[in-house]
Amino acid sequence: MTRIVSYNILTGGYNARASGTRARRINELTKILRAAQPDIAGIVEATHPGMQQKPLIIEEIAETLGMQLVLGGEATHYHDYRLAFLTRLPIIHTHIHPRPGILNKPLLEVCVEEAGGEHLTAFVTHLSAAFNRGRAGGHIRLREAQEIMRIMAPLRAQKQPHMVMGDFNSLAPGDPFQAHLLLRYLTWLDKRRQGHKLADGHPHLDVVVPPELRILNPLLRAIPRNRVLSTLFDAAAAIYAPRGSIKLLRNAGYVDCYRHLHPHTNGFTCPATLPAGRIDYIFVSPDLASRLVTCDVITEGEGIPGNHASDHLAVTATLGERTQSATD
Repeated sequence: MTRIVSYNILTGGYNARASGTRARRINELTKILRAAQPDIAGIVEATHPGMQQKPLIIEEIAETLGMQLVLGGEATHYHDYRLAFLTRLPIIHTHIHPRPGILNKPLLEVCVEEAGGEHLTAFVTHLSAAFNRGRAGGHIRLREAQEIMRIMAPLRAQKQPHMVMGDFNSLAPGDPFQAHLLLRYLTWLDKRRQGHKLADGHPHLDVVVPPELRILNPLLRAIPRNRVLSTLFDAAAAIYAPRGSIKLLRNAGYVDCYRHLHPHTNGFTCPATLPAGRIDYIFVSPDLASRLVTCDVITEGEGIPGNHASDHLAVTATLGERTQSATD
């Protein structure tokens, strides 16, 4: 059995608005991960470029869990969080695929050896948000997904077992989207900030709304308080929401682990406080589909609610032992 976790831990596990022990979410994050007992974990926003004091939270988590840590490409600007990979399994090789100007974050590739001796290659990604760029944001993510597909093409051609996981900032085709809950969350955050736009990793309403539509912000703040407006907003947002990058992966044969095992449940992962949509995924190559045993959203770990650890809920999957039918 190989247990997998994909987790956006929010700004490297640091709270920019807190001080002392409250400024570090290491205890909460460790409990969430330890409860899942992962053999491999793809971590998004694993570091905060403004927090460089050693050891980093992700380094402490790795040591506490007894896992090896592989960090992705270096941060290039203040808002550029790095990816990471944690594993208990022997590492065969690692590779960082930068592609500046195309990929929002360098794609992190790690090949490990499973208990039975088979090699399994995992990719960790974090696609652009760029929601306030409207349809252009969707095109940016689609371009990133196309580049990831190009990088993984040799493995597909050779039918080598591999997976890609992370925060795709995209909905899957056919998935529901309770957009009014996201809107409620954003307006709640903006009210708490009292006009101070501290870079704490949490989104602002202006991060989601294109500049030309911000004149409508007062109306948007009112929508979550009205049931009829919320219903209409959800219907409109479901049509507008970006889905192209996930469609691309599916069309190439990659298996959306959660939707494969749970065709009729929401599986929302973000925001953790008020889940409105599913944007965190674990995809496996078609040859691994027969080994897929479980895939679930982690809502708590060792008594810690998921929203106390991050603004995303983690996703976990389990691959069973390889069988003859899985190799045919």
